[in-house]
Amino acid sequence: MTELSLRESGTGTALVLLHAFPLSARMWQAQLDGLPGPDGSAARVLAPDFPGFGAGAPSADPPSLDLLADGVARLLDDRGIDRAVVGGLSMGGYVALAFARRHPDRLRGLLLADTKASADTEAARVNRERIAAAVLARDSVRLLAEERLESTLLGPAAAPELVAAVRALIAAATPAGVAWAQRAMAARPDSFEVLAGLRVPAAVLVGAQDALTPPEDARAMVRALPDARLTVIEGAGHLSALEAPQAFDAAVRELLRRV
Repeated sequence: MTELSLRESGTGTALVLLHAFPLSARMWQAQLDGLPGPDGSAARVLAPDFPGFGAGAPSADPPSLDLLADGVARLLDDRGIDRAVVGGLSMGGYVALAFARRHPDRLRGLLLADTKASADTEAARVNRERIAAAVLARDSVRLLAEERLESTLLGPAAAPELVAAVRALIAAATPAGVAWAQRAMAARPDSFEVLAGLRVPAAVLVGAQDALTPPEDARAMVRALPDARLTVIEGAGHLSALEAPQAFDAAVRELLRRV
């Protein structure tokens, strides 16, 4: 059974934030600090680490985003939370979609940031397996640094200190965690039917300069969702929560007021 470690802060509406690949729950520190505030959109923020990232122990289970979604459900059970707003960025968005498919009765709202509902292309699956095999063979995640992953994740205007911080988060990932996550993402299904069947408020966020899941991917999800609002964050790339935390948090607070 794949268990998730957790960072938690605040009181209010339960909000689960699921991190991007290959970072950790540390990427949500601005939200852990800022979203529990005093107004009517205050949140109890829960930010788990996926296996092999941050404090998360690598998983011995076969790679599957469904296992992570079920782990989120167990976290809610452990804390006596019936329903929550569940959201994620990039890979975290894929897990949020899996949660929506497997546990729709546990959702109060859905937050999808810099992610997409379509399955991988064959070329993308091949590239994920290349990375998974390479990091395991080397027993190192140096490949991610060699391929300058942080420059792909961040927009061109990202400050040098943010680039350095993201590089450090990437370097802290474990080879087992990277390989497991890549293979889990490669196996994920198309989720547009899941979105069409949801009956909870949703927010879709995307950096205007996101090259990995560009704004058109976000618009496609908004078209599929019955009750969704789109926020395009100017000046941000793929890691919009890190690049523009104030704009990101404002969109999250709007969603919290709607649920």
